[in-house]
Formats: sequence, structure tokens, C-alpha cells
Amino acid sequence: MISNHGGHLSEKEQKTRNPGLLSVCILASGSKGNAIYVDDGVTAVLIDAGLPGVQIQNRMRERGLLPEKLNAILVSHEHIDHVRGVGVLARRYDLPVYISARTLASAAAVMGAIESITHFDCGREFEIGSLRIHPFSVSHDAEDPAGFTLTGNNSKIGIATDLGVVTGLVKQHLQECRLLVLEANHDPEMLIKGPYPWHLKQRIKGRTGHLSNEEAMALVAELENEQLEHIVLAHLSAENNTPEKALQKVGEAVLRAKARISVAVQDQCSPIFKLRD
Repeated sequence: MISNHGGHLSEKEQKTRNPGLLSVCILASGSKGNAIYVDDGVTAVLIDAGLPGVQIQNRMRERGLLPEKLNAILVSHEHIDHVRGVGVLARRYDLPVYISARTLASAAAVMGAIESITHFDCGREFEIGSLRIHPFSVSHDAEDPAGFTLTGNNSKIGIATDLGVVTGLVKQHLQECRLLVLEANHDPEMLIKGPYPWHLKQRIKGRTGHLSNEEAMALVAELENEQLEHIVLAHLSAENNTPEKALQKVGEAVLRAKARISVAVQDQCSPIFKLRD
């Protein structure tokens, strides 16, 4: 089934949840697989599922998060490190998948048959249960790549990974967030001196590739505001970056801010970040 309507929870489902916190957990981040869990106490969603389904289940349970309580999967773009587990989880837990039509056309072979698909368009806000979601276009070498803001319990979070350049549109949508998940993919010197072939280096540092630590720092400096509590650096390259380099460089933009900054990694979950109303 394919539709263009927002998701809704039954009255029974809403009564069994506990609203009051917006919680975020980065289950995995990097070129081998990406997945982010968001829960406002009423509605729980995955943004991307780029690990095998069983690994995502296990990582959720490590943090006391129940796959059975998920309400939907939201897909940013079709690259395998973002969609590998989407089909398996959707079928196992009877989950609707929210995805753009062009992304679906490119990802369908990997995801397999999915019972419930809802198309979204970048620039058009929609709802999944009690979460308000606004997808926005980013510059990446995919069919229709999206970043997202999600709002629940009067808290807004922004997610922008897999983008080669920071556009005015990206800056506009990420204003006034309390938590940001931002790409800090590579250290430019490590990339140039590293083992990748030249064409891949050019792709990574190009306008449809990935953000460097310096570019992430510049973005954070522009987005800094009194509401910002957490900055999570994501999609770090294992070959062309280190958590220490990313934290040091991007941290230069938040020396006078109250926001805490951390790094999401490939092999383990982040803490659960909780934003109180």
C-alpha cells in the first residue's frame, strides 16, 4: 500500500505511552551503517536503518529501547548504509516506511516488498503520530536526499548528515534546534594524504559529498543559540578522521556556548539524549 498521508496512533497506543521527554539515540553512524532513534514518549521512529535488522534490534535493546514500540521508519536517501535493514524491520514489526518517491525507486531492490509506504516531498511538513517532521533537501550524490527536523513536546531537533555543502536552506531549517546531529566526515589533510584513490577523494570533498570538520565548525558557529543543548557529530570517516580531531575543530565554535558536544561512532550506540519540555 502506498499513500501520501501522515501516520496516526490509535487512542489505545497514545494512552500506553508517557509523553514529556523527547529522546534521541544514535544507534550507529558511519559508512558501514546509520540509524537514529527518536521518541517523544508517544511516537517512536527510526531515521534510516543502515545496519542489518538484527543488529539494530540488539542496539536498541542495549539502551532499553523496544523495537516492538516503533511506529515508523523514515528514510533519508537510498545508499546502502542507510537502507540495509529497512525492509527487514518493516516486515518484522509491520512498520510503515516514509520515503520520497525518487528514493523509493532507487532503494526498492534493496528493501524488498513493504506493505505500507508513505511518500513525502522535501519542503512539505507532515506528521507521524505526535511528531511533526519537516524534510529538507541537501546536497549529496543520491536521487532525492533529505535532512530532517523533528518536533515533539515543544522541542526541535535537526539531523543533517551526508551533505557536501551547507546551503542557505540547510541553515534555515536547522535554526532554533535544541539538539543537532551534524556531519563531520573528514579532516581535509587526512583525506588528501590518505589511501583513497583520487576520484574518491574528489567525490568526498565535492559539493555532493561529505562535510569536513572545518565546514561543520562553520555551520555550528552560525546555528549557535541559547536553546541549543546537544551537538552530536556524525558520519565520521574511519580512514580520514578521528573523534579527537572532530571534537577539537568543531569545539572551537562552541567554546562560549552551553551546548555539549559529542561524537557518534560506528560500533556502539550513543547515550540517550533527553530533552525535557
